[in-house]
Amino acid sequence: MKFHLTQNQLEEGLPHIEQSLTDNTTLAMIVCRPDEGERKVLQEGYLDKEKGLIGDNWSLRSSSKTNDGSPFIEMQLNIMNARAIGLIAQKKERWPLAGDQLFIDLNLSDENLPAGSQLSIGEAIIEITPIPHNGCKKFTERFGMDAVKFVNSPIGKKMHLRGVNAKVIQPGRIKTGDRVQKI
Repeated sequence: MKFHLTQNQLEEGLPHIEQSLTDNTTLAMIVCRPDEGERKVLQEGYLDKEKGLIGDNWSLRSSSKTNDGSPFIEMQLNIMNARAIGLIAQKKERWPLAGDQLFIDLNLSDENLPAGSQLSIGEAIIEITPIPHNGCKKFTERFGMDAVKFVNSPIGKKMHLRGVNAKVIQPGRIKTGDRVQKI
């Protein structure tokens, strides 16, 4: 049986999320999606400019956002605030269900991290893209309708509680616990 937090319970957690760091933080979790519905938590991974997170199925997915159906580079990586997923998922072992590859204790708002901002993580550099990252049917199934309403609320959108999209600018190895810094 699934237990999903209510809108009120989620909103009570907002002050903790609002205290997310604005820079100089750490990579909390790396999740690879080898196949549809599969998740693998990695202690370290490699970010590639063409394939994204090596072993992740992003580079094998077609996209309606490209003329030829190839993967859309602006959505190569999905990043979610570690405090937000901690509240929504309630248990760290449920974080991978969100479908994001990187979880960081970082304020993802446009004020702190506008599109075009770059982050160094381990040896790699990634860039935040302008494509919105929204709660979807799978997110609803895993975390409940109130969680989707929470992340898609005006404050949820402002803080990008569902996360942000990014692309790899400089390839390199990343590890859980690596320093994450704005460039």
